[in-house]
Amino acid sequence: MARQGRSSDWGFPRWRGYGSAREAVNVRLCDRAGCNEPGNCPAPKSPNSPDRWYFCEKHAAEYNAGWDYFAGLDKEEAAAREQAERRTNEGYSDSSWKAWAGPGDGSRSRDELRALEALGLDPDAAFEDVRKAWRTRAKEVHPDVRPGDAQAAEEFQKLQLAYEVLRAAEERRTWKGSGI
Repeated sequence: MARQGRSSDWGFPRWRGYGSAREAVNVRLCDRAGCNEPGNCPAPKSPNSPDRWYFCEKHAAEYNAGWDYFAGLDKEEAAAREQAERRTNEGYSDSSWKAWAGPGDGSRSRDELRALEALGLDPDAAFEDVRKAWRTRAKEVHPDVRPGDAQAAEEFQKLQLAYEVLRAAEERRTWKGSGI
């Protein structure tokens, strides 16, 4: 039986750094057959199932590229689910009669105008148009769709930044009670 040596913390375990335990760490491997990378990215096995696959980043991108949220539903069920989600999301929008200063009245900053230009929109575009333009453009250059393309990744980061600037501005507008 081996004798345990002295530790460098002099009997005060709080002096040790976090994660400095001596036990082995369990690493979950990617669920793709033949892959030895750590499986850090959970992905649902089917649309309405709590069971998850755990993939590495590369295999998660492959899995997500072919994902269909409405898989297994017929046309009526898919339309009903989409309508229910739209109903719950639209319940938080303000009424239009409360809007005192809408878009296009000169209330946009230079950063907002640059962000609108990056998304290819007019300066008087509403936030719904911003959201639609961001989604369509981001789907084209997303790293999961175009892996390994540095120019597409840079374009995606530019779109993300533009959307964040416009989303923060919209939150400020609605917080003051003057948003639409």
